[in-house]
Parts: sequence; structure tokens; C-alpha cells
Amino acid sequence: MTGTSTTGAGAAGRPDGILNAGLLAGLSPAALAEEFGTPFFVYDLDMVGRRVEALRAILPRGFRIAFAVKANPSLAVLAHLRRCGVGADVASGGELETVLRAGFEPASIAMTGPGKRDQELAAAVAAGIGFITVESPGELRRLEAVAAKAGRRQPILLRLAVSEDARLETVRIIGGVEGKFGMPLQTLIETARAAAGSQHVELLGIHAFGASNVRDAEQLAAHVSELVDVGRRVAAETGTPLRLVDAGGGLGIPYSDGERSLDLARLGRRLGELRVRWDSDGDLRQVELVLEPGRFLVGPAGAYVARVVDVKGPDSAPVAILDGGINHLLRPALIQSEHRLAVLAPDGLRAMVRTTVAGPLCTGLDVFTTDAMLPRPRVGDLIAAMDTGAYGFTESMPFFLSHPTAAEVAVHHGRAQLIRPRIMPVEWLDRQLNPDW
Repeated sequence: MTGTSTTGAGAAGRPDGILNAGLLAGLSPAALAEEFGTPFFVYDLDMVGRRVEALRAILPRGFRIAFAVKANPSLAVLAHLRRCGVGADVASGGELETVLRAGFEPASIAMTGPGKRDQELAAAVAAGIGFITVESPGELRRLEAVAAKAGRRQPILLRLAVSEDARLETVRIIGGVEGKFGMPLQTLIETARAAAGSQHVELLGIHAFGASNVRDAEQLAAHVSELVDVGRRVAAETGTPLRLVDAGGGLGIPYSDGERSLDLARLGRRLGELRVRWDSDGDLRQVELVLEPGRFLVGPAGAYVARVVDVKGPDSAPVAILDGGINHLLRPALIQSEHRLAVLAPDGLRAMVRTTVAGPLCTGLDVFTTDAMLPRPRVGDLIAAMDTGAYGFTESMPFFLSHPTAAEVAVHHGRAQLIRPRIMPVEWLDRQLNPDW
């Protein structure tokens, strides 16, 4: 793998990143490591709030934000997002329980995703959440039965199947091919007719998710535009008003120094133009839009910090072994996409050398980079992987090799607090059984 790097001093951090002037969320990395141990994730909640406000500021009338909980389901992070006034997009019964515990109003919660079990549907209906996205005709029938038993009428959206090429020039409707996510258009229209005639569900509109980590404002706006047009067609076919369109998430962030950030101002202008067009159309004047950003709101506000426990190889090309690896941060190996790395607070005398950074696991997959230009590492150094506020702690493989988990720390108004203690292997052992055969 190739590497991107920064030194952790002065120009190290992006203006929109957690690391600036050698500090993480304004605090000393060494002090955080001393208090909480390593490895740990740290999240700047103030930055999360600023990113929420930046996105909200460019959205026209009728748009609302539902945070994609899968990006970071930490309870304290979710509670902060709730205080920022966003809703929540959950994809499991466990995520539903988490956002309810974090204080989200049920009406602000959406449930999406394939493979919802009847127990999860029942929990969502019982909680009175804002809407459930239905993935198939069979799921609609199961949800109707659940809602009927509960004596409720559940608001729903129907999920449209789109292509997975991720170019997003338009929503590419899948004609007759069934996939994991959503329904082809004709199947969706037939399902919409059934939903429109049901006493147990209330059809609000449609949902589709186009692609992940898109940083092109034109592509994102084109997805929204095309999806509303499809929603209007479905409404006309079924004789029901189009009230809500969920355009999913996909708002991206740069992971390397050479990548550009999403142009929010441009996105706002394009969405504003769409709003003007819809407002001049009697069928669309009242339509509302939901966006489900995840990594855009929390990704740059997080860092993963681990300590160097061994350095080997020549001085010109050292190999640094950390006390944490893909057991805590799997994304680099999972999708072959590296994070920027920073040696935190090195002295100014070290040469910049091409460095391999790896974790402690017994697999060749446990490598963060093979050629990052970093200050020559030393045992005891702290190294941070940047932009890990999303798809970090919970998109990992913590049971492999039975190391402790990483701790999670949040910083708010200059104060750091532990939000998820480190889980030790003995705690997993205590939940295992050894039968007396």
C-alpha cells in the first residue's frame, strides 16, 4: 500500500481536522495517552457540531439531516448529535435502542437496511419512529402484519434499487434485476400500489442510496434530482402524493492530502436551484428531503492513537510496530484505502524517512502503510491515524488475537472524558462457557 503522512506539528493538520499545531482537539496527545492509555480513539465533539452547522447552513427549505448511525454509534457521539438537532438513520434493532437511549425523539428516527427481522420491525413500530424504509414486497407484508398486531399505522418509504457503479451522474434504475438493496422500479411501483391500499402502513415516498464517500457536489445534486423525479412518477402511478424522499448519505471526505473536500457552497447552490424548481410545481411543492450523512459529520473529527512498541529495519526504511492494528481500525485493509498518519510531537531533529507502520497481529493484512514519509520513529512514540471518527471502532475485528479493545474518548469544550472503557480479554472469557462433557 502507498502512504500519506504528516508530522503532527504546525502544518500537520487540515483546517477541518482534529489535529492542529500538534494537538488533538486542542489537547496534548501525550496527556491523553497518559490518562487513558493506548490505543484509543478520540473525537472532537465541537468539530462535529461545526460540521453539522456548516451542512445545515447550505441546505434549502424542506431538507433535513438524519445521521447515519453505522458511521459512529458511540452513545456520547450520538447524544451530542441529538443536541445538535439532527435525526438518526438506524439499520438494526441495536442501533435503534442506542439512539433512543441517546435521547432522540422517535419521530426523528428512520430505519433503513436489508434483512430486518420481525423483532426489529416490531421494536420500530412500538417506538413510533418517523419512517421505515421497506426493501421488498415480502418485507412490506411482514411489516403490515407487525403494524396490524400493534394496532398502528406505520409511515414508510420504499427503497429503489440503483446501480453500484458509484458514478452517480443519474440514479441508474435497475430494470428487472433483483439485488441486495431495494427493488427494481416496476416492482417498487407494484409494491407502492399495495402500500397505498393498506390500512397498516402510510406510504410517504421513496428512498435510494447512490454511492459512498462522494466529494462531487454535482453528482450528489444529480442523485437528489433524479430520485425526486422517480418519486413523482411512482406517486402518479399509485395516485398518492409524494411527501418525502430520502436521498441517502454518501457525502464524502478526503482521506489523503491530495484529495479535495466536498464543495458545500456548490452543493447548496445546486440544491437551492432544485428547491426553486420544485416550488413551482404543484405536485412537488410540499415534498421534503432527507439526507443521511455519516462520515461527513464525524470522520475528520476523530483520530486513532497507538504507541510504537518496536522499531526494526534500517534507519532509512524502518518498520514501526504499534500496540494496535486492524483489530481496532480495519478500514485500511478492508477497502485498501489508507488514512493519513502522524507521528505526534516528534522533536525537530529527526529525518523524514520512508516508513512501514504495522500493528501487532499475526497476519500480513495488519499494515497501515508501507511507504509513508514520517519522522524516523522511536519506541514510545505516539502515531495517529487521522479521519477515523467514522468506520473506526465498530468496523473492526476486536476478537482476533485477544488483545484489549481501544478506548474511546470525547473532547467537548476543552475537556476530555472516557466514553467507552477499554474491554479486556478476560471480560470476553467471562462470557464464555466450558461445558463439563
